[in-house]
Amino acid sequence: MKLEGWHFVIVIALALLLFGAPRLPGLARSAGQSLRIFRSEVRQMKDENPAPAPETPAPAAAAYAAPPAPAAPAAPDSVQKGQISGT
Repeated sequence: MKLEGWHFVIVIALALLLFGAPRLPGLARSAGQSLRIFRSEVRQMKDENPAPAPETPAPAAAAYAAPPAPAAPAAPDSVQKGQISGT
């Protein structure tokens, strides 16, 4: 749903009807004060719990090294000695 300019006009008109013009500045002031308190608390939490140090990256050569080649299967003893069976 896309909000357009006339949606905001309706919301403001409803706020004026529900709360009245004299109370709106007080509501905005208390919302701003609450936001300031929230930001200061978040900043204080970040100061108390610093982020862990980033790990050092692995060397580039090791990161792109080819995997070891698979070992060739061992031949049976009879083939290694030059004896071929089955003929």
